[in-house]
Amino acid sequence: MIPRYSRPEMVAIWSPQTKFRIWYEIEAHACDAMADLGVIPRENAEAVWKAKDVEFDVARIDEIEAVTKHDVIAFLTHLAEHVGSEEARFVHQGMTSSDVLDTCFNVQLTRAADLLVADLEDLLAALKRRATEHKDTVRIGRSHGIHAEPTTMGLTFARFYAEMDRNLSRMRDARAEIATGAISGAVGTFANIDPRVEEHVCDQLGLVPEPISTQVIPRDRHAAFFATLGVIASSIENIAIEIRHMQRTEVLEGAEFFSMGQKGSSAMPHKKNPVLTENLTGLARMVRAAVIPAMENVALWHERDISHSSVERMIGPDATITLDFALSRLTGVIDKMLIFPDNMLENMNKFPGLVMSQRVLLALTQAGVSREDAYAMVQRNALKVWEHRTDFKEELLADADVTAALSPEEIEEKFDLGYHTKHVDTIFARVFGE
Repeated sequence: MIPRYSRPEMVAIWSPQTKFRIWYEIEAHACDAMADLGVIPRENAEAVWKAKDVEFDVARIDEIEAVTKHDVIAFLTHLAEHVGSEEARFVHQGMTSSDVLDTCFNVQLTRAADLLVADLEDLLAALKRRATEHKDTVRIGRSHGIHAEPTTMGLTFARFYAEMDRNLSRMRDARAEIATGAISGAVGTFANIDPRVEEHVCDQLGLVPEPISTQVIPRDRHAAFFATLGVIASSIENIAIEIRHMQRTEVLEGAEFFSMGQKGSSAMPHKKNPVLTENLTGLARMVRAAVIPAMENVALWHERDISHSSVERMIGPDATITLDFALSRLTGVIDKMLIFPDNMLENMNKFPGLVMSQRVLLALTQAGVSREDAYAMVQRNALKVWEHRTDFKEELLADADVTAALSPEEIEEKFDLGYHTKHVDTIFARVFGE
């Protein structure tokens, strides 16, 4: 992933140095376990740990791989250069490359998941704060982009909180599912390595042994992991789209913070564009782009092929780095977002009283008017408001059919804004707890 959309801590997980350090730890812990089982001499296992403070030379490993055409062999050759060829002769005994590659990949994914969990927790804190701040800030709800009925800005933030809280649960589940390791040897039968070696290595790396790994860890786990990233990305876009709509000039109910010295356009100095949320929409597409390849990686030939390998070398870093950046960016947007309550009320009253149509419809049916007749009575008056920007309540009061069923006082009561916000506390209790 390009530096523009990267954060250092997540990038570090996917660096060659980190990868080779994990490979080393897998091999060293495996040697310890084999020594405990009496399979290899203890002194040879201890000798491997002489490299525990070594910073592996990536360029040297690449140089060896240029000859061997095999990355794990290149690493093992370089490790022997530090440990000594005689001391290192039992390294990788009974193991196969996938034992190292797959276990390492899952270590990296679990570390990435930990950062993403922390990102989601930060975002949830920002959403909760803004929801509480604007619990009673009334705005118009929209369906199909058209005015529907009143809601509050707090409920808007609260529904995004609930969605991201579900994503936090999904991310934790995905982390648990991916936190497996395999040290089972060729085709996964443990023919040349004791299963207790796998147990020891996994324990040392914070993983659990894969119940059956053929020669690779089953890729349905990875498909579920990347699918979770895709769902979270879609939720990011869901929030970003709402903010982008709110920032439109003719809406302007909310906006991204515009910092001192910021420029919106190279041509038009007046512009304040929702660039961060537009960027988030684009980044969400890139995270979701990893989902289908991850799904297609599930189907491998027999006990193993490497058609998944090139895919994962790209989507592992790119999807996690991008999502980490996007979650952090969204948290910043929510934290500093500008809210304009006066504009919310002005927008709601653009067609005076029109958004109360359902209350009038229900009142008429309760007064004994058939639903079909009540709907026609309300709609004909609503259409006058659409066409002529008149006041809906005044139109109703001038309609003899309406006033035959409802008194002026009953009509007036149907325009009480508080009617639509009376259950906000109940919804908040459901979302945030009592």
